Amino acid sequence: MAIREILKIGHPTLTRKAAPVESIDKEIIDLARDMVETLHAAPGVGLAAPQVDVGKRLIVVDMSVGEDPDSLIVLVNPELISQEGSVVCEEGCLSVPDVHEKVARPYRVVVRGLDLEGTAKDVEGEDLLARALCHEIDHLEGRLFIERLSPLKRALIKKKFRKQAKKNRPS
Repeated sequence: MAIREILKIGHPTLTRKAAPVESIDKEIIDLARDMVETLHAAPGVGLAAPQVDVGKRLIVVDMSVGEDPDSLIVLVNPELISQEGSVVCEEGCLSVPDVHEKVARPYRVVVRGLDLEGTAKDVEGEDLLARALCHEIDHLEGRLFIERLSPLKRALIKKKFRKQAKKNRPS
């Protein structure tokens, strides 16, 4: 297992739609393990494969941030099956560090995917779990949470990161 680098806003992989996982092989299982380790080290509550520069449809979510092994969710090819309600809450992202903004998400969702054994699995989530699942599925669609903000807020955040990237480039 290894901790992988988490891509930051501006990296092209974060804007591409991830490809479906064709088979759950050793490579996918190793990727999932690395993602869990990376998530816990960050620390965060969710991570999608594109955030570690792998364009595959795989997410990990752990609302306990590594405290409760039973709360870990690993889903291959997750799909949003149903959603109910709406709630606006502050959200952040490991790929958009130090930015927290209010975003509307469904209050309750059902997500269907496969576990690492290839068994179909439905995950029902409410409130923060629903938010995390939707956030990670957005990553698989090549969408960062800031795309859900007003055009002005989104432009200001992107400008801040472009300026920061320019400053950090070696001369």
